Amino acid sequence: MSRLSEERKEELLRRYGNTNASGGPGGMGPGGRRPGGFGGPRGPRGAMMGGKPKNAAATVRRLLAYIGRDKFKILFVLACVLGTSLSNLAGSYILRPVINNLVSVDQSAEQKVRNLLAGILTMACIYLVTTTCTYLQQRIMIGVSQNALVKIREELFSKVQRLPVKYHDTHTHGDIMSRFTNDLDSVGEMLNNTMAQIFSGFITLIGTVTIMFIVNWVLAVVTIVTVPLLVFVGGQIGKQSRKYFAAQQQALGAVNGYIEESVTGQKVIKVFCHEETAVEEFEFLSDDLRKKQMKAQFFGGIMGPVMGNLSQISFALTATVGGVLCLTANFDIGGLTIFTNYSRQFARPVSELSLQMNVIYAALAGAERVFEVMDEAPETADPADAVEICSEADPVEGARPIKGEVVLKDVTFGYVPGRTVLKRINVTARPGQKVAFVGSTGAGKTTVTNLINRFYEIEEGEILIDGINIKDIRKDSLRSNIAMVLQDTHLFSGTVKENIRYGRLDATDEEVVAAAKIACAHSFIERLPQGYDTVLDGDGANLSQGERQLLSIARAAISKAPILILDEATSSVDTRTERYIERGMDRLMKNRTTFVIAHRLSTVRNADQIIVLEHGEIIEQGTHEELLALGGRYYQLYTGAVELD
Repeated sequence: MSRLSEERKEELLRRYGNTNASGGPGGMGPGGRRPGGFGGPRGPRGAMMGGKPKNAAATVRRLLAYIGRDKFKILFVLACVLGTSLSNLAGSYILRPVINNLVSVDQSAEQKVRNLLAGILTMACIYLVTTTCTYLQQRIMIGVSQNALVKIREELFSKVQRLPVKYHDTHTHGDIMSRFTNDLDSVGEMLNNTMAQIFSGFITLIGTVTIMFIVNWVLAVVTIVTVPLLVFVGGQIGKQSRKYFAAQQQALGAVNGYIEESVTGQKVIKVFCHEETAVEEFEFLSDDLRKKQMKAQFFGGIMGPVMGNLSQISFALTATVGGVLCLTANFDIGGLTIFTNYSRQFARPVSELSLQMNVIYAALAGAERVFEVMDEAPETADPADAVEICSEADPVEGARPIKGEVVLKDVTFGYVPGRTVLKRINVTARPGQKVAFVGSTGAGKTTVTNLINRFYEIEEGEILIDGINIKDIRKDSLRSNIAMVLQDTHLFSGTVKENIRYGRLDATDEEVVAAAKIACAHSFIERLPQGYDTVLDGDGANLSQGERQLLSIARAAISKAPILILDEATSSVDTRTERYIERGMDRLMKNRTTFVIAHRLSTVRNADQIIVLEHGEIIEQGTHEELLALGGRYYQLYTGAVELD
């Protein structure tokens, strides 16, 4: 029996099902750090799992807009579908003269055989047309659907790249990836088959009703009176099916999100012996998915049998009344035969669509989740007169050269309205100066660097670079002039050389080696099997944590950005390696305005300014010697009278 509390179960569903967290980055606290523990709280979530699609009609219109880009192919597919449907109807109608010919008493046996062969040959030609049209329809529709999927996938990926950092901080990676995989797969399955079947069913339905009235209007009325019952039952089942398929897609995203986080944090799970709890939580999410899938598949699966049985009732009623008409109203046997066949065809489009309801609802639910991402507000657009900047050491035509002076004036900011993280921060960093931020976890140190990069927009105050408000600078230009070394390293699949060059794509091999030497990474790279051409495993798994950090520093070193941000850059290396890095850092920081965030106070002693933050406010500011002489918070931290928490 599960030991998870109901509150924990609800939290798991909120956290991994549909993410819209409040709080700082990644559902983090005010300072931008993840709370400790594998299952730490991330703040309330937005939408709950299990709702039906918010606007199915709008979703369908958006999907049609994508396939409508191949309108000529679509028109040809529709022509093929029309040909298939009409030839099927014609093939059934040919049975009437064939059967009437066989039961006729006015023709000789030779005439009957001759007429029978003519009828069979005609039907063969008709069904050859049907087969050809079906083949062309399927072949072309697959191409159209794949073109649409490629466009949706590319637009989704492009939108993800343009979303603000806040979105990625407040949504699990697994849930985002699920929209690229499971949700788009569902959409593709529907586009491949269902769209053509819908049109085919519509044409078949209209054609069947028309011919039924031509053959015998009495039987047509008898058949059609059962339609309200079919529509009502189908609508009720479809309503439930739509609800549970939306819930299934949300639950699938929750499972993927939990798997992604668990695999990424596997070491943490093992270190804290969290395996049993992780398994138990996953089993709960997996079981929740199973329950929702069972309900979705059940309601999607019963649609066909229920509608089929109802159509059989209609068929039986039609056959009975038709038999009476043959005996009393001189209705021909051939007419009764084809009418009963059309009676089945009348229900077939409804039955086929009912069998596709699980595909349709899964696709609509998946498409809504995809379009939710596409409809997210992108980063604030640059103004039309935005300024382009560049380093004085690397001039760019049309760009304004900057020296690297950074000024924060009365900056106030909070990740969540009404919850201030930084309060009236004033900092001036002269070109080439080293400014260090120290303080407790959650004091707002990382938040300052997030604001300088415009990952988040400030609420009050302004940030200036060489006197230019960063809101007036193009974002890509701003960020290309700020090099960062983060506490959490990330390396891409590729060679060591390619990862270092990520800091400046046009760098030469010589510059790559020079950057590695600055970061004290050259010696260990030379010892790798293929040196700088060594291919890194996923996120540099074949390197130590310290080596990965050295490559991140080399990546920053190769950049010619005049502003440098070091966020706990040496936290993942040992003391001996740290001393080597510090010497390299001095070369790296030369002639650059540098912001350093550090817990090790020994790394900030030579800073031009040391700023002590507590609860989002500057409580002390000065050089190492000045702050020691002041005898305040920094003095207590440095002498060990108090500790950073």
